[in-house]
Amino acid sequence: MNKIWLFGTAMCMVLAFVSCKPKQSAYKAAYEQAKEREANDPVEVFDDEEDFADADEVDEFEIAPVSKPKTSSESVATRQEEFPVYQENVTTRQEVINPYQGEATGVLKRYSVVIGSFRNKTNAYALKERMQYEGYSAMLGENGQGMLRVIVTSFDNKMDAVRSRDAFRSKYYPNFQDAWILERYY
Repeated sequence: MNKIWLFGTAMCMVLAFVSCKPKQSAYKAAYEQAKEREANDPVEVFDDEEDFADADEVDEFEIAPVSKPKTSSESVATRQEEFPVYQENVTTRQEVINPYQGEATGVLKRYSVVIGSFRNKTNAYALKERMQYEGYSAMLGENGQGMLRVIVTSFDNKMDAVRSRDAFRSKYYPNFQDAWILERYY
């Protein structure tokens, strides 16, 4: 009986190794097709601009537009222009929110800038600690559904909250572009 199991295991291993072997003929066929296409469609090489200008196939070339990538040397004011403040149409999300366990109660005001919402308290604490390390007085608030909101600033005035949100977005561009204003209900 042991010989049958040993023979069966050996056959399975042989089949496994043989079936995983790459098919060299498939690779060889693909390589030959690529070489054949390359031979049928030669690419002209131009040594200088005069040869390029004299070529008959100039109309077939397509020039792709090139744009300058954004660099960190751009000023914050330039990036703030991408996020204009429309004082009349600033939307807020309204919720009954309370400070999470162990948070200061007097810090949470009517309008708050929220940069993250989590059900997992570990993720919420991690983002809060990151913002505190970067100099913000971040705190956690909890709504009625148990969502933890990571709040970086809180104001009594709506426009102060909008300015703070926009400054935060521009400082951390391209991250945190989904920061939003929370209007606290009591």
